[in-house]
Amino acid sequence: MSQNRDLTPREARDRFLARRKSENTENTLRSYNNRLTRFVEWAEEAEIESMSELDGWLLDEYRAHREEVDVAPTTLKGQLVALKQLLDFCASVDVVDDDLPAKVNIPELSKEEETSDDKLEATDARSLLEFYRNSRRHHGVAKHALLELLWHVGPRISCIRALDLGDWDPDERTLRFRHRPPTRLKDGKDHERNVIVSEDVADAIEHYVARERFDVRDDQGRKPLFTTRQGRASEGTIRSWAYLVTQPCLDVACPHGRNRATCKFTQRTHASKCPSSRAPHAIRTGSITWQLNQGLSYVKVARRVAASPETIRRYYDKPDHEQDLDRRRPLTENMDITNDEGDQ
Repeated sequence: MSQNRDLTPREARDRFLARRKSENTENTLRSYNNRLTRFVEWAEEAEIESMSELDGWLLDEYRAHREEVDVAPTTLKGQLVALKQLLDFCASVDVVDDDLPAKVNIPELSKEEETSDDKLEATDARSLLEFYRNSRRHHGVAKHALLELLWHVGPRISCIRALDLGDWDPDERTLRFRHRPPTRLKDGKDHERNVIVSEDVADAIEHYVARERFDVRDDQGRKPLFTTRQGRASEGTIRSWAYLVTQPCLDVACPHGRNRATCKFTQRTHASKCPSSRAPHAIRTGSITWQLNQGLSYVKVARRVAASPETIRRYYDKPDHEQDLDRRRPLTENMDITNDEGDQ
């Protein structure tokens, strides 16, 4: 292998991320960076100066190191999958041998290990939305409009961020999700779709647009739907809004015995630490479960939220036992052998 094709682990990570920049959202790139930085730090601590030094033994040593840190099974798998993708890239540019990526030992996880039960419960979503809809002060603020969409549509935050003002049709109560780089949908044009919302959801969006939205353009001259004074709201800002809007203490006493006036969790930079706040993914999980509980099929929900039915079944559908029973009830509550005419 020629010397001029050699890369340090840090250089390899940076080159890989640069190549992915045109293909992935900011959130995906941030995830890759976080996962691969763990490998880079380990490699530098182990005095591995070149990617060409890696072999199956060292890759197994890295996995053992991450296991000793006692990371969650899903975290470990994510870090090793990212490492394999980095090595695939390095092999494609002749920095490592072609057979090295296959030597990354990625763990097989059970369904319980792969999925998280963290979700915004429907009862909590209802309480939050009733408060915002009935509040003269908070109705139609950006956080309220965001929660309406996160719950009733179930999109990723990259989809929310990609919305332009013109994607909202108040007369038809529809939103158009479109892939227009540099704002991206996860799977590009495959995730483009139109969705319809209820009158109450539309009312919150209209209130936000008319009274709360900053009338600004982004760097491409487009008019975003969700804005800050500086332009299009970043994914980090949208994520912070989600944490803040799911805190119940605007409406009820803090469930954790804190005083809202002095609680640092009400600040944007600390909102994620509130035990009652929920991340966008948890809201999405709750929304998808609720939509299925409403009787929508896996296929229809999948199209609405931009995911495959298989992904929804495995990662997002989290009904409790009563909800699961209620889904089956219409077809099973009157099942009786004496009502069966099939054998006559």
